[in-house]
Amino acid sequence: IFRDTLSKRGVRVLTGLGKYFRQVDKNKNGFLSQAAFKEALKVFHLEMPKGDFESLWLILDDSKSDKVDYGEFTRAMFGEMNEYRKAFVRKVSFV
Repeated sequence: IFRDTLSKRGVRVLTGLGKYFRQVDKNKNGFLSQAAFKEALKVFHLEMPKGDFESLWLILDDSKSDKVDYGEFTRAMFGEMNEYRKAFVRKVSFV
């Protein structure tokens, strides 16, 4: 359900979430706490009922570390990059 909601919101919300996650990641370790993740959803008007949030959190925090890896979040929501996008990223990395 959450994935569908995100896809309907458009690219701006997706890129905005990514930028927001990097800003609130004070340690620059790529992880978000449950509170930071919940706040991000609130900022982008993606709030959900408490039970749904807890279910989503259990899926995202599969290691039970009380943190979510931002990279894992994006892969869970949007899947792996296709080969075209991977090639593009590799090109940009070398510039």
